[in-house]
Amino acid sequence: MDNLTPEQRRKNMQAIKSTGTKDEVRLAKALWNLGYRYRKNNKKIFGKPDLTFANYKIAIFIDSEFFHGKNWEAQQLRIKSNREYWIPKIERNMKRDAEVNEYLVSKNWKVLRFWSKEIQKELESCIEKIKEEIEISK
Repeated sequence: MDNLTPEQRRKNMQAIKSTGTKDEVRLAKALWNLGYRYRKNNKKIFGKPDLTFANYKIAIFIDSEFFHGKNWEAQQLRIKSNREYWIPKIERNMKRDAEVNEYLVSKNWKVLRFWSKEIQKELESCIEKIKEEIEISK
């Protein structure tokens, strides 16, 4: 059972962004300042990656640890309220992520996925991974 009222839950869920999160913006600005040009949330690319370098066929996703199931076996035990909703939802997200990766790789795209915490704590190493992939793709 959910421990919040429907109104409280609605407000919480409305505050969660699907695009333009702080971590996406932080990575995008860092790449832009280094002279890299990309498309944000390109609907033409399957899965609508957060950032794309179409010339190099590189798709970048920045995933939230909760919504995309980081350390899922341990984390699902921590979900206490509304488990009937959250567990299937997160598992669907994880399945969709795998399908998107598989499809893009089959079309010769390089898929890079970063956790939000990676962007927060290790921005430079994330940028280095992206730069390496761009150099390989040139």
